[in-house]
Amino acid sequence: MILADKIIENRKKNGWSQEELADKLGVSRQSVSKWEGAQAVPDMKKIVMMSELFGVSTDYLLRDEIEIAAPADTAPIDSGLEETVISVSMEEASSFLENNERAATRISTGVMMCILSPVLLIALTGLAEAGMLSVSSQAAEAAGTAILIIIVASAVGMFIREGMRGKRYEYLETTDIDTEYGVSGMARTRRDDYAEKHSRLLIIGIMMCIIGAVPMLLLEMTNYSNNSDLLPIAGVVLMLIIIAAGVKLIVLTCIRQGGYDRLLEEGDYTRLNKKAGKYDGIYWAIATAIYLGWSFVTMRWEFTWIVWPIAGVIFAAYREVMKAIVKSK
Repeated sequence: MILADKIIENRKKNGWSQEELADKLGVSRQSVSKWEGAQAVPDMKKIVMMSELFGVSTDYLLRDEIEIAAPADTAPIDSGLEETVISVSMEEASSFLENNERAATRISTGVMMCILSPVLLIALTGLAEAGMLSVSSQAAEAAGTAILIIIVASAVGMFIREGMRGKRYEYLETTDIDTEYGVSGMARTRRDDYAEKHSRLLIIGIMMCIIGAVPMLLLEMTNYSNNSDLLPIAGVVLMLIIIAAGVKLIVLTCIRQGGYDRLLEEGDYTRLNKKAGKYDGIYWAIATAIYLGWSFVTMRWEFTWIVWPIAGVIFAAYREVMKAIVKSK
């Protein structure tokens, strides 16, 4: 086993991200990344520091033929994490990334469908109330609601289907892993290649969510002079379409990026974050229930989408609290 793989293995055993190890060694995260990618070799001073941090001998770190770590004078730092570790082969990692790519497309499409689901309901009801349809507003509302339910049910079906397909790889989110030789390098290379695109899609998606309300505001202003019942409706529809497209980009790229982080046990998937994220599914299930309940009770779908950005902000705080609880244990 080469030095690069030994650094990765021992860093993960202690539950540290590259940033955390870099802080302990007084170097940049890029330096640690280069060491783990076998693109550079740490100097002897850093080797000795890692020996003390990992609780292994310098001989073990420096000599490729030594596969089993000999204990150093300093005991390994207790991370408070379970010792159960699952090995991930190159074949398994490649299969996971392919599945994650498909899941990113389908799940992001399902989220977009949920946001777009009330568009026809709003449009049909507005057109009926304006006398532009030969049906009553009650019939238009019933038809729009039926279509909304079908769209949401289809999206939920997509989520369930992708959840079942991804169940095979569920351990990557809940269990400590040890990647076989070459897996970390492959995942890191692909993540680095995707980094620029990830940033671009994320920025575009966020900007679309921010400017999504602009068409509605402009058409509302125009409506003061034209006194048309259709302009506010058109504004709401345009707002939902722009926000839905923006959210799709955000969800798509975050799932793709998350796939690489899972294999590398970095970002939201460090060993500490895995424990902290034990109840994430429950949190988002509650957020979804609040969104659907509020939307169906008030039928103000043009406003209830605000649940998602608020839930996102609260989630960040929730995660920090959970990490603090895990550390305290």
